[in-house]
Amino acid sequence: MANRLSLRHRLTASPERLDAEELEDRVDKLSCDRCGALHRGEVAEVTGRLRSVVLTPSGNVPTLEAELFDGSGAVQLVWLGQRRIPGIEPGKRVHARGRVGVHDGHLAIYNPWYELCGA
Repeated sequence: MANRLSLRHRLTASPERLDAEELEDRVDKLSCDRCGALHRGEVAEVTGRLRSVVLTPSGNVPTLEAELFDGSGAVQLVWLGQRRIPGIEPGKRVHARGRVGVHDGHLAIYNPWYELCGA
């Protein structure tokens, strides 16, 4: 019966919901922090999928901003002085670590340590 409910759920749930559930399972398996529970000032380790990547040329310092979504919420990954980072593209899975701050009113990790995990 559980398999039938699982199949029904997979057939009727939206692709976004299925992706969020898959990402939440990955966060649990890796014992990472949930983006939806992050707090400013803490050191966090997060994993998820990049929803968007944007270059923001502001003044003399370009900024590459990527939104990382893990199923529970999102956090901005911000690289100062970067115009492009190979592999940092929408849809890619990333594992990142750093101190949580604020960028444009959203929680962010500046110049995070990161690892690409595949698509």
